[in-house]
Amino acid sequence: MAGPIHPKLLPITTTFSDEGRTFVGGRDVCEIAEEFGTPLFLYDEHHLRQRCRDALWAFGSGVAYGSKAFLCLAMAKLVDEEGLHIDVASAGEAYTALRAGVPAARLVMHGNNKSTAELTYALERGIGRIVVDSVDELERLARLGGFGHPKPKVLLRVTPGVKAHTHEFMATGHEDQKFGLSIEGGAATDAVLRCRGEGSGVELVGIHCHIGSQIFDAESYAKTIAIVAPFFIPLGLPELVVGGGLGAPYVEEEVDGVPTFAEWAAAINRAVKEAGISGVVRLGVEPGRSIAANAAMTVYRVGTIKTLPEIRTYVSIDGGMSDNPRPALYGSGYEAFLPRNGTAERSRPVRIVGKHCETGDVLINEAWVPDDIHVGDLLATPATGAYGYTMANNYNKLPRPAVVFVHDSTARVVVRRETYDDLLRLDSL
Repeated sequence: MAGPIHPKLLPITTTFSDEGRTFVGGRDVCEIAEEFGTPLFLYDEHHLRQRCRDALWAFGSGVAYGSKAFLCLAMAKLVDEEGLHIDVASAGEAYTALRAGVPAARLVMHGNNKSTAELTYALERGIGRIVVDSVDELERLARLGGFGHPKPKVLLRVTPGVKAHTHEFMATGHEDQKFGLSIEGGAATDAVLRCRGEGSGVELVGIHCHIGSQIFDAESYAKTIAIVAPFFIPLGLPELVVGGGLGAPYVEEEVDGVPTFAEWAAAINRAVKEAGISGVVRLGVEPGRSIAANAAMTVYRVGTIKTLPEIRTYVSIDGGMSDNPRPALYGSGYEAFLPRNGTAERSRPVRIVGKHCETGDVLINEAWVPDDIHVGDLLATPATGAYGYTMANNYNKLPRPAVVFVHDSTARVVVRRETYDDLLRLDSL
């Protein structure tokens, strides 16, 4: 038995009518779904902008939006308008940001295996920072410098040996993983020497670290700074980036456990001061999920309800692991509600599943929904704004959903729904 959907899981402009109908950005969610179809990613533009402003207020100019969480032309433009840099992890993400009009100097390029082509792309366009992840990458940059490319400003990504409390696939600060240069093992020191050696082809401006994603304990960042500081301080570098990874609430049990941006900044600033890092050092963070996740919901249409006596009830929706693979990948939890009555008690336990040819195509293992759910209903899952559309795919040849931004009672498509023709646009006979 569960009460109405918790408001902290929803976009900040969400309201309900006297009859319980759900509104986002001043528009009726059911009417938007009827207009644009389902499945549908529905974003509250005001929520996105407010989260960007909150991050900028807490941290200052060192904020880069982690675009891997969600990126399209409209999102890149919005983030740039709000004064944030953008963290990109491929030439494709960089291309998207540049096409949206984001200045190249405001991009930070990541990636554990940047190809020579991607590095060339970054150098030729003047991308502001390259986060170097390996000695191999330094060697590629040195060769490119020999071809007359401009010397890039780089940060070295180091592994501090901190194991964050998160899913093992989202932890990146410990030693045994693919990202970064080990401080303890000496690889980070070797990389610094290479950067400062003759013919390195790079200008070393800072150190970068990232301990993982979906982190609820701000003190994890303080521990990281305490470990990185003895390595960082003697280098005399002007920039230190402590990554992103701040969590977002997906289920009711998480709504009171997530630090605010202000609390996150306070923990980092306190740790920096205690570690003796100079106040002139530019501190950087890279929030992604914490900006985008709760800004959106995914709206589906219920197609089948199958009750197995003494076992469970299955509710099948018109999407699934093609638009949200996180439950299958990480066992991620979500809540569900019916937009036609978002204030209703949710007293019926069901398993919400997708339409794909996989037994594991389970969106919510045990969801609570109103008793009167029926075939044809619209069903929404909140907190799908990060790593939803970004990770969407075409399994079983399902077209990817549309993405709609809502702001001041106006809904606009920022990514159109794919068509069947789109599914074949790369094919040939």
